Amino acid sequence: MSKEPVNVNEFQELARQALPKMYYDYYSGGAEDQHTLKENVEAFQRILFRPRVLVDVSRTNLSTNILGYSVPSPVMIAPTAMHKLAHYEGEVATARAAAACNTIMVLSYMSTCTVEEVASSCNGIRFFQVYVYKRRDITAQLVLRAERSGYKAIVLTVDAPRLGRREHDIKNKMIAPQLKNFEGLISTKVTSDEGSNLQAFADGTFDASLSWKDIDWVKSITTLPIIIKGVLTREDAIKAMEVGVAGIVVSNHGARQLDYTPATISVLEEVVQAVKGRVPVFVDGGIRRGTDIFKALALGAQAVLIGRPVVYGLAAKGEYGVRRVIELLKDELELTMALSGCPRLKDITRNHIMTERDRPRCML
Repeated sequence: MSKEPVNVNEFQELARQALPKMYYDYYSGGAEDQHTLKENVEAFQRILFRPRVLVDVSRTNLSTNILGYSVPSPVMIAPTAMHKLAHYEGEVATARAAAACNTIMVLSYMSTCTVEEVASSCNGIRFFQVYVYKRRDITAQLVLRAERSGYKAIVLTVDAPRLGRREHDIKNKMIAPQLKNFEGLISTKVTSDEGSNLQAFADGTFDASLSWKDIDWVKSITTLPIIIKGVLTREDAIKAMEVGVAGIVVSNHGARQLDYTPATISVLEEVVQAVKGRVPVFVDGGIRRGTDIFKALALGAQAVLIGRPVVYGLAAKGEYGVRRVIELLKDELELTMALSGCPRLKDITRNHIMTERDRPRCML
């Protein structure tokens, strides 16, 4: 492998070489058999293109609008926890890279840099991801701090009433660092003789009673728009509309929660059709190429969120690595658009791709 990666997949091997095994396994691993982890990537590979030719693509435009904010491409940084395990500058380095690329970053509730440190590190559009804890005053305080620090939206993760069974973390006895966001509120240092300390902490703090009626409580603690992350079905998309969310992220938590859920790209269209354009739909999970982004947009996503590749870039080359991951994906998307006959994002349609459902079945 060359020293300078030519695609985002090559950052994963560099990250594996750079990180202690416990931390690499934490970032790269999924739940149980890791079926969904593999399927998140492989499902994209089963979608084919239907490119149009003789279209003027001498100029291409990747810009779009996300919740009223103009961005140069439909690529956002997904919330991923504990960036200081990957690089000593942690989320501050990730935020600077996002700002340099004019990309929206969603800061994780479980970040190793504080809400305020990230906000003051650079100018940029940032959203804040939230879990609801049993002690709801903690969640309320962090949401208030994010709002005061200039974050523009709340991304509420709804697929984690309990933490999924991540067997690499159990075998490694994964130890999570004390998180500065919670200093003076709650200790994230947990002593457990069995398995992952992170799982022990989550089991003791996450509010498993959270339900649709509690969206009103989340609305009551902030004036920011609320996006829910973790929807995989038409039924839940309709419920999201009923409670009045500002957006939906189709997500299976990077395949880290319930194994054998479908790949996100395979259920994206179902959610988009249920929403009927009333709110933007985003998607994460398994995106490794600009071609993947194009396919997501063709199936109705307004933008995508990138998780593991960002962490791999951070582990391999710090802030520069994160920036290169974003730039490579944007460059690949631009090329895919040109080769498919789509000079603008709005030119990308469902007719530009062929899913497994679209292919004619052979007659026996």
